[in-house]
Amino acid sequence: MSASHNVAASIVVVNLNGARLLPGLLASLAAQTARDFELILVDNGSTDGSLRLVEGTANGLPFPLHVIRNAANAGFGPASNQGLQLASANWIAMLNNDARPEPAWLERLLDTTERMPRLGMVGSKMLRAHRPGEIDTAGIAVDWAGIAWDWRGGAADDPGERDLIEIFGPCGGAALYARAMLDEVGAFDGDFFAYLEDVDLAWRARLAGWQACLQPQARALHAHSATLGDASPRKRFLLGRNKVWLLVKNYPNPWLARYLPLILAYDALAAGYGLATRGDLAAWRGRMAGWAALPRFLAKRRRIQSTWQDVDNWRRAMSPTEPPWAIPRRYAHLRGAPLQPQTGARPL
Repeated sequence: MSASHNVAASIVVVNLNGARLLPGLLASLAAQTARDFELILVDNGSTDGSLRLVEGTANGLPFPLHVIRNAANAGFGPASNQGLQLASANWIAMLNNDARPEPAWLERLLDTTERMPRLGMVGSKMLRAHRPGEIDTAGIAVDWAGIAWDWRGGAADDPGERDLIEIFGPCGGAALYARAMLDEVGAFDGDFFAYLEDVDLAWRARLAGWQACLQPQARALHAHSATLGDASPRKRFLLGRNKVWLLVKNYPNPWLARYLPLILAYDALAAGYGLATRGDLAAWRGRMAGWAALPRFLAKRRRIQSTWQDVDNWRRAMSPTEPPWAIPRRYAHLRGAPLQPQTGARPL
């Protein structure tokens, strides 16, 4: 990674045909109360005039802008890593192009960095753009069945919430990462292309003894899945494939052996439900593609499990497993269900 460290933070944004989103994003960043940052925009082969728009406004921005131009869509993970490589700060924020951070967003994130030992990740509270009183995500949750979801998704927001809360890891759509952590455990796994790469990074960091917290005063509006959409077959394929890789790489023994029957049973139920309700072969194809690459990911597993062994730090962040009929509640807000009460807060 770059090592000049000449700004307090680097912000990395990956863009794919987001011309309609970029003016609002740039305006939100120009209004930040923390001024000492650079923006690195990685464009993944956009064809909608995104680069012309950005280049046309660059001179009027109150922060340095660096643009990486990919000829084609390299995927979110690989493109993010390009931005991380160019970043010059000790703290690097990932921000979706469909996010609109509040003016104090970056300031609140940076204020948090000295508040916990071995803090490697700080998460934002992301609010649904079309229902700003509702939380889209307050971080990553993972249960013993290997299911990952947006913690607090669908909960009513409390704007006055201030206590830091330990979380498994932050959603990569609006997160702050420590360079020292990325140098130790690596950045995003480029093989994932898109989806669950932030869970994979948080899991590796947990096993290496790094901590993560939610800073509830670092807030951003989020237009959920504005690029691929919630129900696209491509997204379901990637989620099915990447879940296999996530668990093969990271789930440590003896817990993997203990919970493997539960993992397989819940995953079969999820895939079967998708097939029965939508004729969803994309999720099945994704899982088959994941298993087809098993030898390569077993090699990654050997490296991870032999290098980082702070299992207690990982176990502490795992969420309880719920019965299968309760799992859909975790995603009800994505289908427009009513607001749910906030639960599970763990103030530090």
